[in-house]
Amino acid sequence: MSDRIGQQIGHYRLVSILGHGGFADVYLGEHVYLGTRAAIKILDTRLASEEIEHFQQEARIIAQLEHPHIVRILDFGVEEHVPFLVMSYAPNGSLRQHYKSGSKLPLATVVAFIKQIANALQYAHDNKLIHRDIKPENLLLGRQHDILLSDFGLAVVAQSSSQHPIRDVSGTIAYMAPEQARGKPQPASDQYALAIIAYEWLSGQRPFNGTYEEVIVQHAFTRPPSLNKEQTEITPAVEAVIMRALEKDSRLRFSSIQDFARTLEETYLADQGIIQPTWSSASYPPETSPVLETKPLDIASPSRCVPARGMEEHATINDVIYALAWSPDKHKIAYGSRERTIQIRGATTGECILTYKGHMGSVTTLAWSPDGQFIASASLDLSIHVWDTRTGQHKAIYNGHHGIVSALVWSPDSQWIASTSNGTDNTVHIWQATTGQQQLIYHGHTQWVRALAWSPNGKVLASGARHEIHIWDSGQGRRLFLYRGHPSWIRAIDWSSNGTRIASAGEDNIVHIWEPLNKGHLLCEYRGHNDWVGTVLWSPDGNWIASASKDHKVHVWHACTASNNGAGNSNGNGNQVGIYPVHTASAFAITWLSDSKHIVSANGNGSVQVWNIKTE
Repeated sequence: MSDRIGQQIGHYRLVSILGHGGFADVYLGEHVYLGTRAAIKILDTRLASEEIEHFQQEARIIAQLEHPHIVRILDFGVEEHVPFLVMSYAPNGSLRQHYKSGSKLPLATVVAFIKQIANALQYAHDNKLIHRDIKPENLLLGRQHDILLSDFGLAVVAQSSSQHPIRDVSGTIAYMAPEQARGKPQPASDQYALAIIAYEWLSGQRPFNGTYEEVIVQHAFTRPPSLNKEQTEITPAVEAVIMRALEKDSRLRFSSIQDFARTLEETYLADQGIIQPTWSSASYPPETSPVLETKPLDIASPSRCVPARGMEEHATINDVIYALAWSPDKHKIAYGSRERTIQIRGATTGECILTYKGHMGSVTTLAWSPDGQFIASASLDLSIHVWDTRTGQHKAIYNGHHGIVSALVWSPDSQWIASTSNGTDNTVHIWQATTGQQQLIYHGHTQWVRALAWSPNGKVLASGARHEIHIWDSGQGRRLFLYRGHPSWIRAIDWSSNGTRIASAGEDNIVHIWEPLNKGHLLCEYRGHNDWVGTVLWSPDGNWIASASKDHKVHVWHACTASNNGAGNSNGNGNQVGIYPVHTASAFAITWLSDSKHIVSANGNGSVQVWNIKTE
């Protein structure tokens, strides 16, 4: 593109060149009447007459973005078939200019930068817009040294408005997600690019290097080198967060770019010992109904908790709940929060019985031992703690995983724990609950495991990953059977009480009932959910299944016929089944009462709901 210094475009005289890009040049412009300054981006393309209107439509959409961390589009236009945009001027340049290639930034700085960028991108994603070109060159420093995201959708404007291909995108491919390289960008693609930037800032180099073609292949098939091995400041927990955002499969990344930034910040603060449990100002309506009613039961206003030994006395349920678990007798609920705190509370009174604060990261997974004496809790600190539910005293800590724990289950005799993580080894570990001593590692999976279930006799484990559920001997680690009935990730597995049937479900929204001892014979499928299923649970009498979905509804249906015709309707066998809405919450756990007639849901907003499913 020719030098335009001294020329006028729109109402601006071009004063100096600010930078060259793959498909545009940027000039400092001065308004000919007002004397104000702006950045003028002139695209390296000439538009045909029929393309001008399309360019204007695209630019108009971008100009509607108003956010403190997004550069404002002040004006746009086309002169002599050359499109241009007028943007707010950021006098401090880009982050690439401030931090040259090879620079390493402190983790605290990276966390602060990622938080600002993610906040801007989340705003755009909420408005159905994807940036598509996240890189340090497009991150500017404002007058207060705050970060401003520029070039929002500009590559798309240039491509979609011109018949001519973009001159050079090699500077972008280093940050491009695999699905975007295939021409299918999505919001998760921006998350991937932001994670590449975080990796580069922390390590001083990008995870993938080489020719254009080599980098594309590495994005698609190569796992980034470990950050923790070379950077002592980067803990395994921080690395696990970044690696999750860099998953090749976009479905395995965080649910949103805001979730990625928030988790990164929480993990950093937990590693630094900065996060402290806080009192919640939220109050919950008092109990209004007896336990066995179809009406919701809300936990009473938070009360003072009995502290675990050596811990502070002050804590309540925080409004961000990541994990819930019922006691075996259904009288108590354990809540694990973002603030590293676990509380045990009365299920119907809301009375706070015990607070446990042994973790250094947000609590992600909880499991109560079948005998009710202990809880196993996993955290973003990558450890699993086993502690006494009466005193809060430690029994064991297990540190064998190299990723965030995705599932953990107790053996029926409360002696052993099986656990797995999103680490790169795709293994399931079995270890002794009271000592943390490792007993066995199962290496049968080729992808990470998201669901575990121990058979009622304690001899066999079912572990579910993508497409596959493995049935294997818990004593020797020998695989006995492979079930491949699901076309997607498995999220939930539960054995019937007699051990002859399994209910499994996942991201295909379908629950399967099948026989592990009969070559995986499929008995029936339940297709009533409209979102992925995270929990399946057999009733004690083995006749019913309760399944809970991401849509915050609990479905109860007959295990033999998979019939569910809606709440209060007959399933064809004279039995009533139903669909029950759960209070909107960040998480919830369901359980059956021993009579097989009542379902109870504990919700992340601090409420408990009970339904009589009227099976007779």
